[in-house]
Amino acid sequence: MGTLLRYPYEVRPAEEYFDDIQDVKVTKDMLDLAKHIVNQKAGHFEPDKFEDQYETALIDLINQKRAGKPITAKSRPRGENVVDLMDALRKSIGRDAGAATEATRKPGKKPRKAAAGQKEMLMPIAGKKPAKETAAKKPAAKPQRKSA
Repeated sequence: MGTLLRYPYEVRPAEEYFDDIQDVKVTKDMLDLAKHIVNQKAGHFEPDKFEDQYETALIDLINQKRAGKPITAKSRPRGENVVDLMDALRKSIGRDAGAATEATRKPGKKPRKAAAGQKEMLMPIAGKKPAKETAAKKPAAKPQRKSA
């Protein structure tokens, strides 16, 4: 069918498309299961019973527009069984929402402010002089120009 829709020079051989697919050995059980599913879902198409909901909705919108009625977006259906995931997690570990918010409000250690001219945080290392002494011995850094 594809060769009838295109000129012969436009049709590429199938091998180009299927070269990348690996040959996989399918077990007999898996093949039987696949055949069973396909046979169970197979049926005859009856065009009389098919209703294109998109087409009917579009025709309704066009008719409303012709009649001069304002077109408004329909509200989406709201789910009845919506679960707050965070509350469910808190309940599963035995905490309520109040205890969880108090735990997040605990003040932590404030980081030290860097001294003027200090390029990195100096931390004392065992076996070396404390950071305050090394910072005091270093000469003050030259003020650098700000680039625009």
